[in-house]
Amino acid sequence: MCDCDCDCSCENRVVAVGQEVPQFEMETFDPAKREFGKVSLAELKKRNKWTVLVFYPADFTFVCPTELADLAEKHAALKKLGAEVISVSTDTKFSHLAWRDTEKLLAGVTYTMAADPTGTVSRMFGVYDDNSGLALRGTFIINPAGVLVSSEINFYNVGRNADELLRKLEANVYLMKHPDEACPAKWQKGGKTLKPSEAMVGKVFEALQ
Repeated sequence: MCDCDCDCSCENRVVAVGQEVPQFEMETFDPAKREFGKVSLAELKKRNKWTVLVFYPADFTFVCPTELADLAEKHAALKKLGAEVISVSTDTKFSHLAWRDTEKLLAGVTYTMAADPTGTVSRMFGVYDDNSGLALRGTFIINPAGVLVSSEINFYNVGRNADELLRKLEANVYLMKHPDEACPAKWQKGGKTLKPSEAMVGKVFEALQ
């Protein structure tokens, strides 16, 4: 059964930015504790966490470990902002453990690695590739209320930049506390924001000075 307020089948619905994310649960490998477990959106919402989901195609591949290593470098900063970082692929939790222990680029990975072997969660976010059974490179930010506020999807051959992920999370955390403001292009933490109003129409240049 669906626990969101929509009138459609969440099993087939791709969640869009601005919508509440349906409940999901996945088995996990926790590299920090070296333990298997589970992660659920319901539990993360209960803990008032921001949820960062980073989908990638597969363990034991080539661009993927470079992305996960890059993400590991920003993990502490993302965590400080109140985020639970979760990498996701259609591999099993056992494969995650073996890959984490084998690939030296992953030595710094301590965030949760989730398994989505049926592709259920990958389909929910529109990153599941039916032709390969793999997930595209999708990055999603869910706020503590369970609403999707940021979405990015790359094809297999283009890696992402965790600096931009951190910038987006910083902006969204700031805007949750200041809903009457907006962050302009290239906004950085502590930078100037905009307060949209009729007086600013056609005067954005002046507002940024």
